[in-house]
Amino acid sequence: MSSFDIVSEVDTQEVINAVDQCNREIDSRFDFRSVEANFDYTDGCIRLSAEAEIQIDQMLDILRAKLVRRNIDPEIMKLEDKEHRGKRFFRNVAIREGIDSDLARRLVKIIKEEKLKVQTAIQGDQVRVSGKKRDDLQKAIALIKEADLTTPLQFKNFRD
Repeated sequence: MSSFDIVSEVDTQEVINAVDQCNREIDSRFDFRSVEANFDYTDGCIRLSAEAEIQIDQMLDILRAKLVRRNIDPEIMKLEDKEHRGKRFFRNVAIREGIDSDLARRLVKIIKEEKLKVQTAIQGDQVRVSGKKRDDLQKAIALIKEADLTTPLQFKNFRD
């Protein structure tokens, strides 16, 4: 029986590299001269800090550009509210990984509504789709790609 897994994963090393590139760009940009601004990555969260609120917005644009350059979908970013403490502004950007239970049920529902001859099973933070024919699995992949989902998904472990 053929199968594949639907997952939502992020290459952590690529995110770290993107954050390093952002810090280098901040150091070399004219509009950030003599400004204390930086990016910090710890445990799946990127913390932006700067002296002005507009600089935080500019830094967010830089981060998006660097993630796209590294083939990471910017939709993985979950933006949290801006904070203001003293003379500094902060913003946390959480990196979303894994498929939550609501999205997993929605994926199963999308596949079941199409009445393909495949079986779906939710396994933790991934969804396994299995079927007898490779064509049915490819139709399921196309169906998921066409669906309007806010989480970037990957298809792994395709086995014949």
